Amino acid sequence: MIWKRDDGAADRDEQPKQTEGARHMAGEGEVTVIGQGARLEGNIVSAGSLRIDGNIKGQISADGDVHLSSQSQVEADIRADNVVIAGRFKGNVTVKGKAELARGGRIDGNITARSLVVQEGGIFCGQSVMDQSVGQAQAASSAAPARPATSSKPPTDEQEGDRARVS
Repeated sequence: MIWKRDDGAADRDEQPKQTEGARHMAGEGEVTVIGQGARLEGNIVSAGSLRIDGNIKGQISADGDVHLSSQSQVEADIRADNVVIAGRFKGNVTVKGKAELARGGRIDGNITARSLVVQEGGIFCGQSVMDQSVGQAQAASSAAPARPATSSKPPTDEQEGDRARVS
């Protein structure tokens, strides 16, 4: 018996299988992968998306998305467009879009994002701030530190009386 090989099918079979998160990120451009056996300490800056399967300690900054797989152990602060955490993470997350805690993932730290998704089985210990202007806040916070508004004028007698009545 002779089998005829379909050239299109051969190309499809040779492509490696990817997880859903990696497929989504790959459609957006270049993805840097830090493998399961890797241990890095320091600052990581990525011009595109980043997938972490190994151990990281330091700072992570990506112009794209960051995906921490279930094998990852990360102690860092993350700044990115979106983030998916399926492994163990300790630190703060600041993203312009969506932060997602996947089943089996754990976050010990704070999250600032436009939206937050916590799947059943994910553990989140920290605070979340859901802010529609996160991208603008990042730029403003790096330009000047936030200070509370104060008035240099002393309160009038009328304002003092109002305070006394309210107390």
